[in-house]
Amino acid sequence: MHNKIYNSFIDRKAKGIKSFAVLIDPDKVTPAGIADLAAKCMAAKVDYIFLGGSLVITDHLDECVQQFKSLCDIPVVLFPGSPSQVSRYADALLYLSVISGRNPELLIGQHVLSAPAVKKSGLEVISTGYILIDGGAPTTVSYISNTTPVPADKDDIAMCTAIAGEMLGMKVVFMDAGSGARKPISESMIARVASQVSAPIIVGGGIRDAEKAYLNCKAGADIIVVGNAIEKETSLIKEMADAVHAAAPVLK
Repeated sequence: MHNKIYNSFIDRKAKGIKSFAVLIDPDKVTPAGIADLAAKCMAAKVDYIFLGGSLVITDHLDECVQQFKSLCDIPVVLFPGSPSQVSRYADALLYLSVISGRNPELLIGQHVLSAPAVKKSGLEVISTGYILIDGGAPTTVSYISNTTPVPADKDDIAMCTAIAGEMLGMKVVFMDAGSGARKPISESMIARVASQVSAPIIVGGGIRDAEKAYLNCKAGADIIVVGNAIEKETSLIKEMADAVHAAAPVLK
């Protein structure tokens, strides 16, 4: 099904089911590491594997995707930091437009360059309004994207940005404090955005414990993405997944 992954986002949101995604940077995994991660993700019932990074310097994206696909049945979704991060073996691609910034290259420029390759890949493409939020420290994504993050205490700016993205046709809103953020996005900001947009909301950056993942879901996040914390301690996968899934409504 061409829109299988996006439809799963929409279906789960409609049912109030929260999702957990593990973010994998291709630069930071080995074949043995992928096997371990795949096993732990399967055991924890992780919903999605996001693959990509702001600065991918290795050349084995295809191999990473294929290995994950051979070891588990969790959908692999590309979270690209550049037009080169495209693999036809993945299940879907988050086609990111940095709507929080004013860098035309990341609003549309790089999309123009990547469009032929993306179309040829046959990937399911999910247009995603990417909103970078200040996480209290300069991050790789803010440096690479050359954009100024939304201030952490400006909930209304984040809300208006998300509304604009949705009205421009973005199917998903991705709020990210960035890899290595000192502070995660506040629940008040997530709640403010969630109150005004109907698109699925992905939240990531600076989430280091299960409690924060749970609180973000209760505030309105539909998908929680964790990368850095799991790179340091893979045992968090189960804790995080359980917390996110526990935030779903109790069915009567």
